[in-house]
Amino acid sequence: MALTVVSMACVEFFLVHGVWTQKGGRDSPFLSALPSAVVPRGGHVTLRCQYGGGFNNFTLYKEDRLHVPILQGVISQESFLMGPVTAAHAGTYRCRGSHRHSPTSWTALSNPLKIMVTGFHRKPSLQALPGPLVKSGETVILQCWSDIVFEHFLLHREGIDENLLRLDGEPRDGGSQANFSIGPMTTILSGTYRCYGSVTHSPYEWSAPSDPVDIVITGRPGKPSLSAQPGPRVQPGENVTLSCSSRTWFDMYHLSRDGEAPELRLPAVPSVNGTFQAHFPLGPATHGRTYRCFGSLPGTPYHWSAPSDPLSVSVT
Repeated sequence: MALTVVSMACVEFFLVHGVWTQKGGRDSPFLSALPSAVVPRGGHVTLRCQYGGGFNNFTLYKEDRLHVPILQGVISQESFLMGPVTAAHAGTYRCRGSHRHSPTSWTALSNPLKIMVTGFHRKPSLQALPGPLVKSGETVILQCWSDIVFEHFLLHREGIDENLLRLDGEPRDGGSQANFSIGPMTTILSGTYRCYGSVTHSPYEWSAPSDPVDIVITGRPGKPSLSAQPGPRVQPGENVTLSCSSRTWFDMYHLSRDGEAPELRLPAVPSVNGTFQAHFPLGPATHGRTYRCFGSLPGTPYHWSAPSDPLSVSVT
């Protein structure tokens, strides 16, 4: 295969056939992807080759024999901007560096970096079992499933490229599924998760992402209290407002209904009695439900307080 050259900042882009030519025995640079190695089809990704040894010419290699379109631009001498991304960009990359005054002296090859392109199949579904609110030290199962038979599933946490979790798909009602066990739960493991599916003959081409699931750790000190106005027993059609409050400062309050993942949140505001409150207007009451509320701080959006005592609102 012919050599493709990009004449920007003395950067060359080679398509090699799985064989890495290497000169010298220097330390390896580190190759990373920004904002993520999981890239939607049509999107853009920057591959950054970092090395602290004063090298200013960097070469990017791709392992397979597929043709890759010429790079659309270079952000800096060690950064390669690719896009709009297609299936041809998917694959494993490495980089190495050389000095402009010694072009034959190369660093060792970097770590391999897999670029996965998404959007080639319908999105799977993702759910947390028994639920997305988890106490510290507990384990949660993230179940990814689809009516498409996927041989492989990938679990991706937003903002994290390292240690992407892969599992083989298992049969489910004519489709497939995979169960990812996450735990014992710590703040490092909390965050927003999505899953993808792929087939064996296209290992770097993944489905559209599932809807996101937020995994939240509960138990932070400062358990709030929950009350109802005009009261926990109302007539059909009567307007109900739930008030969540605490003497501990929280930036945000989250309201959970019948044990489901919280869908309502409001900023906490200080009140005259020294508490921090949020008022959730629920509108006309139709039937009874049980509610809890949680508090969170801006620096740790996935680490919430212990839940308030449950409040049952009944319609009589």
